[in-house]
Amino acid sequence: MITATSGPTATSSAPVAEPPARFRDLLTSEWIKMRSLRSTPWTLALTALFVIGSAAVAALAEINNLRTMSPAARADQGFHVFDAFPPAGYMTLMLVAGSAGALTIVSEYSSGLIRTTTMAVPARGAVVLAKAVVTAALWTAVGTVISTGCFLVSQAILNGQQAGVPLTHPGVLRALVASALLAPVCALIGLGFGALIRHSATTMVTSAFTLVMLPPIFSQSARWSAAISHAMPVTGWKRLVQNWAPDPHSLAYSATVPGSWAVYALWPLIAVVLAVVVVRHRDV
Repeated sequence: MITATSGPTATSSAPVAEPPARFRDLLTSEWIKMRSLRSTPWTLALTALFVIGSAAVAALAEINNLRTMSPAARADQGFHVFDAFPPAGYMTLMLVAGSAGALTIVSEYSSGLIRTTTMAVPARGAVVLAKAVVTAALWTAVGTVISTGCFLVSQAILNGQQAGVPLTHPGVLRALVASALLAPVCALIGLGFGALIRHSATTMVTSAFTLVMLPPIFSQSARWSAAISHAMPVTGWKRLVQNWAPDPHSLAYSATVPGSWAVYALWPLIAVVLAVVVVRHRDV
């Protein structure tokens, strides 16, 4: 007699597929990458100190000018708002923000981490958008701190000569917002260049040339040249910070406030769209 013994039947279970990464997971990943770099807090802190310090130096220089001015000239406070946002400090901020934005994507190509990233998240466009959102949020916060600090420090110094202006002074709020948004605008432009070029040194040079060195080449005395100059972020920033009306008798063509805000919106938008399209169609 043969007895059939039956053991437990082995069940084969198919591997459980992991759910695709959500966009907020990508945001968290990009934020971890950014804050884990030791250079990030040092770069942000030193940049903020330099730009705010340049505003303090400009205000101190203005005090020396105020002591030699007549009471009628001192009553014109249009320039005192402009002193809170010195071009030297803010051009440095543009260079740093553009370079940092470029590094968010160039560093992954140079280290090879981009291959791991695209294997984990095949949706390359979503990865670029996550980088853009984190970059814009970080540099908006940094730009806001720097813009507010520049204004408060400069006006505190000017108040010693009764020349400070309040936050409600005409043009102050616009100058604060424009100066705060200049950093994320440049950071996103740098990110776009990084996606297009994918080489650290070339990207840095291209970003610096486009943001700072190219605009002064174009004169504002001719219409076509002025149109190119007005399409640059630095020219838009100067017009938005400027607290006085353009000279109607000047031979130069002046930028407009709405046009300058449009420059602020179009540059980062085009840069991010190009980055998404390029990353989707290029091999890593």
